[in-house]
Parts: sequence; C-alpha cells; structure tokens
Amino acid sequence: MEHPLYIYNTLTRRKEQFIPLHEPFVGMYVCGPTVYGDAHLGHARPAITFDILFRYLRHLGYKVRYVRNITDVGHLEHDADEGEDKVAKKARLEKLEPMEVVQYYVNRYHKAMERLNVLPPSIEPFASGHIIEQIEYIKEILAHGYAYESNGSVYFDVPKYNRDFHYGKLSGRNIDELLSETRRLDGQQEKHNPADFALWKKAAPEHIMHWPSPWSEGFPGWHLECSTMGQKYLGETFDIHGGGMDLIFPHHECEIAQSIAHSGHDAVRYWMHNNMITINGQKMGKSLGNFITLDEFFNGSHKMLSQAYSPMTIRFFILQAHYGGTVDFSNDALQAAQKAYERMLDGWKRLNELKPAGTSTVNVNDLDRKCHEAMNDDLNTPIVIAHLFDACRAINQVNDGKATISAQDLEQLKKTFGTFLFDILGIYDERESGSVNLKPYEEAVDLLLEIRKDAKSRKDWATSDLIRDRLAQIGFDVKDTKDGFEWKVK
Repeated sequence: MEHPLYIYNTLTRRKEQFIPLHEPFVGMYVCGPTVYGDAHLGHARPAITFDILFRYLRHLGYKVRYVRNITDVGHLEHDADEGEDKVAKKARLEKLEPMEVVQYYVNRYHKAMERLNVLPPSIEPFASGHIIEQIEYIKEILAHGYAYESNGSVYFDVPKYNRDFHYGKLSGRNIDELLSETRRLDGQQEKHNPADFALWKKAAPEHIMHWPSPWSEGFPGWHLECSTMGQKYLGETFDIHGGGMDLIFPHHECEIAQSIAHSGHDAVRYWMHNNMITINGQKMGKSLGNFITLDEFFNGSHKMLSQAYSPMTIRFFILQAHYGGTVDFSNDALQAAQKAYERMLDGWKRLNELKPAGTSTVNVNDLDRKCHEAMNDDLNTPIVIAHLFDACRAINQVNDGKATISAQDLEQLKKTFGTFLFDILGIYDERESGSVNLKPYEEAVDLLLEIRKDAKSRKDWATSDLIRDRLAQIGFDVKDTKDGFEWKVK
C-alpha cells in the first residue's frame, strides 16, 4: 500500500510501521474481561478499539488470529497476589458454583458486545481451562532460575530478573521506585522481595477454586494466564498485544518479565493500549464505584443518565475520540454523539437516493485516500468520521440541487462511504435492524407529507401548515426539497 499502517507502540513510545512477523498472518492478543459483574462503559472502549484494529487489518488483506481471553480465576480482590478471588467471592455471596457466575456474566458480556457490533474473536480461551499449560510455564521459569517456591506458593524473582534484563521497561518504572511503592500485605512474608509477584498461590482452606500442582493445591497468578495462552495460540513471538492503559502496570509489565524468563526473548512486537473513559476526570471502574453498566446505558436506568442511549450511540461516542486519548463521559457528549450518528446515517440514506448527472461539480474522489491515510495513522477514527461528514456536506449539496455528481463518482462514493462507515467503523443503522417493522410507520409519515404536498399545490396553506406543525410537535423534522420532501425524527 502507498501509505503503510503505523501504530503507536507503548513499549518503544513511538509510532512504528506495522510489519507482521509472518505476513500475511497477524497474531493479536487482547486482554478480555474478568467475569464477576456486568460489562460497563470502561469495558466497551478496549473491545471497540481492538475490534476496529481487527476489522482494519482484515480490510488490508491480513489473515488475523485474534485471541481475547476470559479471566475467570486468579484475579484477586485486594491485590494481584492477595485477597479473595473476585469470581469466587461472587459465587460465595450468591451461593453459586464459580462456573455459574462465569457463565452468567460471559453470556451477558457476549450479548453486550453483539449489540455494540463487536466482532467475536478467533479464539476466546478461559484461564481456568489452561491450568496444565500454566503449571508447565511456571516449571520453565523455575528451571531458568527466575522464580522460587515459598510455603507452597511460587513467586517471580523480580530483582534477579532485573539484574539480567530490565523490569519496568513498558511502564517506565524502576526497581527502586517499585520497592518504595509496594505495600506491605498479608502473606508478603513469603516473598523474598515485596516487588515479587505470584505465579502460583497455595489455596487457603476456604478457597473454592483450586487445582493440584507440584507445589500445592492452589491456583495460578493473574498475570500468568495471558503469557501462557498467548504462547499456546500465537507462538513464542507474536505481533500485537493490546488492552487498557490501566493494565500497563503491573499486568503487562509482569507478562513481559514472565515471557522473557520463560523463553529468553520478548514475546510481543507491538504493545497497544487504549486510554481510559473518565467521569469528572476520574477513571470509570468498579473499584471506584462510578461505573455505569452497558445495560444501564441501553435502558437509561442509571441516575446519572437523562435518557437511554442506543448501542450505536455508545460506539459512535467512543470512536469520535482517538483510542490513545481520554474520553470524559457526560450526558451532553452522548447526546451530541447520538445526533452525529443520526446525521451520518441521514447522509448515507440521501446518498442512496441521489440521481447521477453527466458530470460532477463536487469533489469526492479523494475520500478513499483520506480515510485510508487517517486509519493508517494509528487508527485515527475521529479524522475518518470528519472526512465522512465532509462527504455528507457534498451529498447534501447534490440533494439540494446546488451541485451534481456523475454516475461513476456516485458509485465510488457509495462504495467508500459504506466500506468505512459499516465495515471498518462497524456502525449499523439501528432504525433498520430492529425487530420492530418500521415500514408501516414510515409509510404513514410519507402519506401525511404527500397530503401536505398536495395541499401546498392547491395553496391550502392552513392544511399544509397544520400537518407540518403537528409533525414538529410530535418530534419530526420536515424539510422541503426540490423533489418533494425529507423527514427524520429529531
């Protein structure tokens, strides 16, 4: 391609040209959810960010194996190494089997992702389904001298690893800072150093999720699952690892250390991280208690929401900002996104109703180039959206009789507009995809406007104005055009 794809590599802190290890094959691993509660807006952003990457890589002709894991064991409540397992705690409180909790929230997560038009990954492995592989992975790290057993648990030896390699190269932290910042927690007397992290934890008697191992009846540490499953499905070296920026430390930093201690080299070539969604400048998340679940957005039931917001409004809201920047939630921002989404779909509808002329007086030939350039510049979706709105302005000019477009340009515009809006940005028209048949409703509005059009032709202004004003009161925006009329819901 004339303009190759560049992505920001968190590890090197610069944009780099993306060149897959085994072109045309791309291996891509993204950290998925921990399934102990409903998905919220903070979960939607990484899902949509890496869905865009998945879609665009396939658009460019790559064959992508997209692995997105499910964390169903080992993610502890208070700290990466201490506290109660989050899934197990939910199961204990609700008197359920842990896998009942997992299945319930996985099903709900999948349903929410489907509504957001997030494509399913190629493989979706569960941490609990890869205990044997994780045990074998730990054995290799122990054999290489970068871990130690302590009272039935196994810990990664961070200072020893740091002497041979560099612990902290992803997050930019150094070992002295880590030692001064690490809190003293129950059980840390097992560690040689407070910065060490668990590869395997011996289960307490009350712990309900545990497996046999050479060291104890226990469970794997949280960081281990991604290193293990990434290697299993993508090989010892693969192209892209993604996730939220909040995972850079400690999760992804520990992954890098584990992989190098296991195999002697980095496993990931490009690290990508989306930024956070905030509320009043604070990260949205369960731990802060300021999150709004996706279902609450969809039905408008949360006290912070003034109305319900559709899945495509949420998706459009997220795509209006670059994935590397923060997005601050507000009702005003969501309402603006809803109006922008509807304007975009109105542009697409008008585009498909345009009649070609002999020549073009609008320039739409460079839309394809501009949109590709924006996507190749680190997936710059807000610029793509801006270019599509520029195209909407040209469409409106033709629709209003102020410009013309040739048949060839019209077909190219339809192809480019549709490809980027639907195939790459993943937007769809919710008004046409719902289970309710809207055709009779639309035909009834058209019939009223035909009656108004006839009244105007007879200079029956009272009837014409009555229909227009009553439709406006109900919530319709009516516009007279050279060929008749247009309408939409406000």
